[in-house]
Amino acid sequence: MTEKSLAEMQREVDAYISQFKEGYFSPLAMLARMSEEVGELAREVNHSYGEKPKKNDEADNSIELELGDILFITICFANSLGIDLAEAHDKVMHKFNTRDKDRWTRIEEQTSENDQ
Repeated sequence: MTEKSLAEMQREVDAYISQFKEGYFSPLAMLARMSEEVGELAREVNHSYGEKPKKNDEADNSIELELGDILFITICFANSLGIDLAEAHDKVMHKFNTRDKDRWTRIEEQTSENDQ
């Protein structure tokens, strides 16, 4: 599969949603849907890495599919509000690279401390 940009994914989702009269859900409905999808991801992570194995009759979902659902609803949410996700990503990375730049121990700092 070829790599897609965020802009391409936003256009692809918009083309899909635009074929339906209902269009995008309201922001509150999308937030509820996003919460639901995050809960489904939590369930899959708990099954894979926690102490709660799946029941024999439970659907065979995966962390990958649940992350895909969250990405889809995130793109829908952004599209409905006219938000460019690449631009939002750039703003968030700027925040992490400035405000949070000294928040965690960098790997190179760990290595140099071990060399002493």
